Amino acid sequence: MPRGSGKPVSLTPAQDRFIAAWGQMGSTWGISRTMAEVHALLFIVGQPLCTDDVMERLAISRGNASMSLRALVDWGIVSREHKRGDRKEYYVAEPDSWSILRAVVQERIRREIHPVLAVLSEIRDSTEPTLTATGGSDVAEHNRRLDAMIGVLHTIDKVAEHFLELPAQELRDAADALSRDTLPPGKGARP
Repeated sequence: MPRGSGKPVSLTPAQDRFIAAWGQMGSTWGISRTMAEVHALLFIVGQPLCTDDVMERLAISRGNASMSLRALVDWGIVSREHKRGDRKEYYVAEPDSWSILRAVVQERIRREIHPVLAVLSEIRDSTEPTLTATGGSDVAEHNRRLDAMIGVLHTIDKVAEHFLELPAQELRDAADALSRDTLPPGKGARP
């Protein structure tokens, strides 16, 4: 309630803005807008909702709600709950933002970095016999460039792996430490 007004405050408009913004951001990340909106709804309301609740609030079909909820459970950022005496399944979002970040980054690495690494390694392996047979400098330069890109992606994968193994609070502390302007001039510090 606003102070002194005696009227309850509706958070629905603010929640709807958050849901829309999160949905738009999710679609730029390569996940469905609806999946991102379902996650945003569960996160922002902070209480378990059943599929019917999600369908009604977001005006989506049962199939769309079910698929999105299942995917969010698979990603590890939403879990199922049961209420005693109720046959419906309820869903609740992980409340810790750092745990959500960890789960999303892990899933993105698994879906995006790992497949690209596999393809680049296959390409690199396929050109090695050509280099051996011809001794060509074109093939050597080609492989040097591939090796450099593979190295970058391996580094990203390993940094993410070590970073994301940290418990949520330690992950936050590490990110806070990295975000400070502590590097000397010319080494990446902001002016």
